[in-house]
Amino acid sequence: MQLIDIGANLTHESFDRDRDAVIERARAAGVTRMVVTGASREHSPKALALAHAHPGVLYATAGVHPHHATEYTDECDVQMRALLAHDEVVAVGECGLDYFRDFSPRPAQRRAFERQLQVAVDTGKPLFLHQRDAHADFVAIMRDFEGRIGPSVVHCFTGSREELFECLDHDWHIGITGWLCDERRGRHLREIVGNIPPHRLMVETDAPYLLPRSLKPAPKDRRNEPVFLPHIVEELARDRGEAVEAVAAATAATATAFFRLPPL
Repeated sequence: MQLIDIGANLTHESFDRDRDAVIERARAAGVTRMVVTGASREHSPKALALAHAHPGVLYATAGVHPHHATEYTDECDVQMRALLAHDEVVAVGECGLDYFRDFSPRPAQRRAFERQLQVAVDTGKPLFLHQRDAHADFVAIMRDFEGRIGPSVVHCFTGSREELFECLDHDWHIGITGWLCDERRGRHLREIVGNIPPHRLMVETDAPYLLPRSLKPAPKDRRNEPVFLPHIVEELARDRGEAVEAVAAATAATATAFFRLPPL
């Protein structure tokens, strides 16, 4: 199997001590390519630097997460556009809305989201999206850009059946993480992931976050890594009633097409 992790926060400080080993462990487990999430003014350039250091293995996104929405100034907009001019930066984001934590005021979140959607319009690059407890506003803002933006993936989807079908009705892609493996919060996902068409489905770890709770044995430090992506794929395949190899191949092909990566 050759898997693609479409969302790994490899710039996180928890990887500072062993980042190269983390990448090699993932590759040895069949995770041959990883997209490093850029989610702030600080970390988006770091994501690009990692992609430059690991050509053909790591790619990057560039954007500002809603938690950091207040930092999306005119100067930030210029910075993001400069990063997106690089071929290794394959998507705009992580951007969107997060009303669960509200670390930034909601008006600031909406403004930063709209500005990054305009960046996607101007650059023609795909969107790597975040939405939590903000579905109605998220859909309304996305609808304002309908017909102008390109492919979009709702990263780390955790929503309801109704929200899933609305996303699919808009032809958005869906990113599934280890949230699926959480018997407390992810049970509803197991019942609906079979509705995602293969050409709309991708997989991710969101490392170092969202360590799959069904992973045995769990690492002592509770840090998630891309090496655990095969476990998520196994769980996803079981819930979809499909062979693991089929889900692995389909999600890798979808990610390759979505991010316009070289063929596997």
